[in-house]
Amino acid sequence: MAETGAELEGTIPLVELTRFRDAVMAIPEGGHCRVRLVFSADSERRRVVRGELEADVELECQRCMTGISAPLRSSFELGLVASDEQARQLPTELEPFVTDGDAADLWTMVEDELLLALPAFPLHERGDCPATSELEALEPGSDGDEASSDSGEQRDNPFSVLKGLKTTKH
Repeated sequence: MAETGAELEGTIPLVELTRFRDAVMAIPEGGHCRVRLVFSADSERRRVVRGELEADVELECQRCMTGISAPLRSSFELGLVASDEQARQLPTELEPFVTDGDAADLWTMVEDELLLALPAFPLHERGDCPATSELEALEPGSDGDEASSDSGEQRDNPFSVLKGLKTTKH
């Protein structure tokens, strides 16, 4: 395909990608990944795949631990290689994808790229997160702050004893 400049475009059902399915909270009913792959050979006859993918999934918000809708988008450029030695010789702009000789498992390629597109710490927008209101109640100066009260009294600072020790000479 690289020698002929083939282009592939289509969809892959997300439920069929087991590693990816296990990495997300939920896949929408009928969820699929839209994929476009363009194969070519560069000036040094290296086989290259340029691709774009997009999918919509549900991830777990790391602040409130509830679901968050996450559109995944990725563009990538891979060098198709048959060995680790060939991978080390690729230019830095190409990520290696190890093939079995002349054949490449395209579903694995797409699944790898989807996994790389996942955010490290998915979070709701601060104002949309159910946990935000709980966090704001704990911030100093908020109505839920236990350090201050209506009478103007403040709790003793637990580190005030350390301040006294610091000024004491031996």
